[in-house]
Amino acid sequence: MAIYIESLKSLFLEMSVNGHFLASGTGFICICPSGPVLVTNRHNVTGRHQNTGQPLSPTGGVPDTISIRHNSLGRAGETILRTEALFTPEGQARWKEHPTLGATADFIALPLSNTGGVQFYSYTPSSPGEPFKVGPTAIVSVLGFPFGISGGASLAVWATGFVASEPDVDYDGKPTFLIDCRTRQGQSGSPVIAYRHGSADLEAGGIIVFDQPVTRFLGIYSGRVNGEADLGIVWKASAIAELIASMTP
Repeated sequence: MAIYIESLKSLFLEMSVNGHFLASGTGFICICPSGPVLVTNRHNVTGRHQNTGQPLSPTGGVPDTISIRHNSLGRAGETILRTEALFTPEGQARWKEHPTLGATADFIALPLSNTGGVQFYSYTPSSPGEPFKVGPTAIVSVLGFPFGISGGASLAVWATGFVASEPDVDYDGKPTFLIDCRTRQGQSGSPVIAYRHGSADLEAGGIIVFDQPVTRFLGIYSGRVNGEADLGIVWKASAIAELIASMTP
């Protein structure tokens, strides 16, 4: 069975409290100096709106556990469920936030402790891929699980759209940019990538030609600017790289 490795890199998440399901989302793996971590949106683990702090669940509950549908070791396309506590026995959050942006950044890294039988397919934000040009109107993909739906065999759905703002300029004064993509609930925490076949324009000028598809990791999707728009916010790979680098043993 031929599977694009990018389809394996997005992981389906379920957040719960006291064993009761609250919401689903998406995440992905990065390897930091202290070991593997799950990267996802901060609002997924807090269960609260990133800006208002209000609970996202109509029950008012906020999660204490996250279940991760990992790739199964040596079995591409098969998954294994592992759970992680979001808090220590003392009640401290286990996830780590950006070293300077802190709680204002809608992404976190959760150190993984329950990884038996797990195969890791990871992104490296500090080395995001081939330096081909990704500017306004460039095609990008959001790989996640809208409404909890998979593309079959627990593989991510590829939602495709376009870069909608200058990616080298910070949107709203934060290390973010906009995409125009029909994204929905459940895709929060999805990796955003540019995926190219054949050739592409280089940032420095000229054209790069390749004999197999190449990927450039752009960042993490964290939701739409409002409920009426198809404009979505992407936190940049460079900001995620700063968080990963800060997680020393």
